[in-house]
Amino acid sequence: MELHGIHVPLITPFEADGTLAVEALAGLARQALADGAAGLVALGTTAEVATLDEAERHTVVEVCAKAAAEYGATLTVGTGGNDTRRTVEALAGLAGVADAALVTVPAFTRPGEAGALAHFEQLAAGSPVPLIVYHIPYRTGQALSAAALRRIGALPNVAGVKYAAGGIDQETVALLADLPPEFAVMAGDDPFLAPLLALGATGGILASAHLATARFVEFAEGRGSRELGHRLAQLSIAAFAEPNPTVIKGVLHAQGRIPTPDVRLPLLPAGRESVAAALTVLAELTG
Repeated sequence: MELHGIHVPLITPFEADGTLAVEALAGLARQALADGAAGLVALGTTAEVATLDEAERHTVVEVCAKAAAEYGATLTVGTGGNDTRRTVEALAGLAGVADAALVTVPAFTRPGEAGALAHFEQLAAGSPVPLIVYHIPYRTGQALSAAALRRIGALPNVAGVKYAAGGIDQETVALLADLPPEFAVMAGDDPFLAPLLALGATGGILASAHLATARFVEFAEGRGSRELGHRLAQLSIAAFAEPNPTVIKGVLHAQGRIPTPDVRLPLLPAGRESVAAALTVLAELTG
């Protein structure tokens, strides 16, 4: 598969009684795609996936799959963990459901680069869908060098990496300067979209693209100015002023797009000041 453009990792909206707000989720999915997103990501970190039960996860994927099919868009489903066997089993369940799987580097275990490579070798060999490696060391505790990501990226059935290393350093430059064939880098740290695109990334998987999807698409397609890149970065910074996705949910609720700004513990709703600040940046960007 070819990874490009903006993919929106959807939040999971909740009703006042704590149940899934299914219609609101469907609306968010369709609006993102109508505004030009190339794909959706279901059950990512932004979806508060750790707090969803099995039935809720099934519903989320079903809603997102329907919207993606309507628009001919890519559906990626987040799965995996630090148990290779269970991740293989989870991937098997995506056959006929998703176009790709977003799989984190094994978290907490810290298996080292050789262990991470062996993990992805088994996953790629058994997965019915292409893998997108989710490289986010400040959450997983496991940093991978450019050389290690290059070896993983050269595996059959690995389509790319969601790159969220917490910044741009020499390893970032080294990776993008020498990519394996048909292996794409997608920006995963929202404020760094512009420099990653300049270095050769083909798009981004960005939570803050919920809030200004069309402007992110415009920029990723090369139709935006450097000024737009800076303004999108400011929106991303505002959206991540408190733990993701609390500010995003606060903004979407203020816009009337979801019924509540509620999140599930251990997250707490974003403060009014953070939501107001994000709304101000968004108004300046889209007004």
